[in-house]
Amino acid sequence: MLDPAPFDMAVAAAQLPGAVGMIVDREGVRFARAVGEADAVGHLPMREDTLFQIASMTKAITSVAAMQLVEQGRLSLDGDIGLVLTDLANPQVMVGTGADGKPQLRPAKGPITLRHLLTHTAGLGYFFIHPEVLGYYAATGMPEPGSLASIKMPLMFDPGESWEYSVATDWVGQAVEAVTGQTLGDYLAAHVTGPLGMTSTAFRAAMPADAAKVHVRAPGGGWEINPAVLGGGEFHMGGGGLSSTAADYARFVRMLLRGGELDGVQILQAETVAEMSRNQVAPLRAGKMGSAMPELAGPYDTFPDQHTGWGLGFLINPEPGPHGRSPGSLAWAGIFNSYYWFDPAKGVGGVFMSQLAPFGDAGALAAFGALEELAYAS
Repeated sequence: MLDPAPFDMAVAAAQLPGAVGMIVDREGVRFARAVGEADAVGHLPMREDTLFQIASMTKAITSVAAMQLVEQGRLSLDGDIGLVLTDLANPQVMVGTGADGKPQLRPAKGPITLRHLLTHTAGLGYFFIHPEVLGYYAATGMPEPGSLASIKMPLMFDPGESWEYSVATDWVGQAVEAVTGQTLGDYLAAHVTGPLGMTSTAFRAAMPADAAKVHVRAPGGGWEINPAVLGGGEFHMGGGGLSSTAADYARFVRMLLRGGELDGVQILQAETVAEMSRNQVAPLRAGKMGSAMPELAGPYDTFPDQHTGWGLGFLINPEPGPHGRSPGSLAWAGIFNSYYWFDPAKGVGGVFMSQLAPFGDAGALAAFGALEELAYAS
């Protein structure tokens, strides 16, 4: 196993409550380390099997589920998704606000497709990132968190014309449910997480007592606990509702590194994984996010010096990363400062789990970078 000291020191220097780091290759786990506390208020030690709310790391899993259905011909990448999801039929684009304060809309130039949803080019947004969406909800009524209303909004631009991070993968999960007649959680358990042996990964309306708590830095020092739970609500959030462990997610990463197979179980065809790993949005640049609510997530740009792309579920760096990542590697994150990457060229990947708000914490990113450097140092 690799020397844990660099990772331990990075987590300590970042002043994080605690974290779990794992490094994998196609053959297995090369490094696993739990550091600090899962609950820095109640002083619960962190374990390698501690449960985390993985938030938007859910998106990759939901994307895999949708691509299974594309392989089977039950979903179309480029057909009108409004034929599957009536809420997305005949989409409207918001062009401004009238004198009465109500949104002004026009018909979109074309339909939304599953490819648009998987690549965040559908025109949708997030209220905590986009002032336009926050303003729309201010005018029409702020929906309850976890409700289907919370992902219903007019488009900010015509499908395919820009890249903006969004609720689109929540709609991907709804498409999976529509064509299978199952809840997203049941479908994943039967066809993705279950076959992969991801026994701790599920949608949970409440987290168990020994799960990692979401921490917020207290104004006078120390920690406060944010009680938010993303896994409950009216529907299974394909864009952010799963909780999981580092070990479970490491199995998912290994499956992607192995071209869709793990332990003799073929989750996706190798050709499908290759297509998911190809930049789908050129000449658009993906990955840069603003902020409408910095207490939840500040502005974020993983590689500000690169013209980053997006596959069918992942960010793609076209040039080498600063910590060793090869060009063409794939990655993303969860809002409570959890991160992953996988590098098909070098056959290595990793998972970094912490529970801290707001997103994009500099210390968490530094610790994740240290984990990545450790992966390439061996």
